[in-house]
Amino acid sequence: MPHHFSRIGLVGKIGDPSSADTVTELYRFLLRRGHQLTVDDDTAPYIHEIGLNSAPTADIARNCDLLISVGGDGTFLTSARAAADYETPLLGVNLGRLGFLTDISPLQLSNRLAQILNGQYRLEERRILQAKIYRGGEIIHRQTAVNEVVVHRWLTPSMVEIITRIDGVYLNTQRSDGLIVATPTGSTAYSLSAGGPILHPALRALVLVPLNPHTLSNRPLVVDDQVEIEIRFNQSREINAQVTCDHLEIPDVQTGDKIIIKTAKKPIKILHPEDHDFFHILRSKLNWSGGYPA
Repeated sequence: MPHHFSRIGLVGKIGDPSSADTVTELYRFLLRRGHQLTVDDDTAPYIHEIGLNSAPTADIARNCDLLISVGGDGTFLTSARAAADYETPLLGVNLGRLGFLTDISPLQLSNRLAQILNGQYRLEERRILQAKIYRGGEIIHRQTAVNEVVVHRWLTPSMVEIITRIDGVYLNTQRSDGLIVATPTGSTAYSLSAGGPILHPALRALVLVPLNPHTLSNRPLVVDDQVEIEIRFNQSREINAQVTCDHLEIPDVQTGDKIIIKTAKKPIKILHPEDHDFFHILRSKLNWSGGYPA
């Protein structure tokens, strides 16, 4: 049997023993097909198989042909950040609630997975973000984000005042709880709950969404994804602020820091079943149309 993906890595939801049955079933299914398997170190204790190979997620992503995430969107985001630099394709098995990125359910696991491993799939590329925090002209933090980069107040009841520039051109100064910079992938995450628009994944765009702005006319803005977004603080006193990249926190951001956000050079590659339909996912996950076809 020809293998489109000889070496496969498995990443499960961290600290969630309830995923053990699905991960074990998946492991045995792939083993029977003759694939070389490596499981991430946090998931390996839940699989009681002789000769199991385990490694950190980053090492797995570097050395495999396919990375399978078993969990919710959070687990998928962790896998995606690990795979981004190596352009390793990703596949998501959904054990979470919404699952915008993980579109194979455990009930469909064997059939769907067999089709994809036999070459019957759709490959989708999605752009991700890279955030850098500068202090005194030097980079002190660097992180990637699949969904969004958020600059927001932290441990303070006061709003933050931030200045935003697009490709060096002044956009605005806003007083708010913060600002979300989201990819099309992230437009159905935090950005959506803050009132931002849903962007189709194929769009080469980013959306800037203010968090509880003091001026109600400050609305979400969609820009080209090739721009450089610069965020600074416009405060005379030191404040408590935080930058988050997806769910990763970068605390203790200082007033004089500069945050630069750009689209990363390499996209992530996601495998979907051949009948994958983004609009169907929106209808299903967001409960649109009351379940009735047009």
